[in-house]
Amino acid sequence: MATSTITYLGELRTEAVHIQSGNVLITDAPVDNQGKGEAFSPTDLLATSLASCMMTIIGIAAQNHQFKLGRFTAEVTKIMASDPRRVAGIHILMRFTDGENYSEKERKIIERAALTCPVMYSLHPDIEKKLDMVWE
Repeated sequence: MATSTITYLGELRTEAVHIQSGNVLITDAPVDNQGKGEAFSPTDLLATSLASCMMTIIGIAAQNHQFKLGRFTAEVTKIMASDPRRVAGIHILMRFTDGENYSEKERKIIERAALTCPVMYSLHPDIEKKLDMVWE
């Protein structure tokens, strides 16, 4: 079964529909590549999906190891290269600012989970992947 259907809307914009849920996602070409930059670009989604996947796997690990995981955030920076145009690096800054006091064991579980998410394993090894975690 297909995962999604994508329609080209013109003017370098697409609409993707997630088949199972019906959720809709719009993409735009970025301003530096002839687009309007009014939505995520496809390469933005690539970089963002790494952080989202890491966070999901961290949540699963917390459930499996039976510790409370509070809210946390990730800031994603995508680094582009040219010739050919491609994602050269993805830098992620995760901030755990929810007041939870994670033990050293829990922190190691969180870090290991983040680095073993399916998107991480799916990205080309030439893409630099950097993860920093801040425990506040």
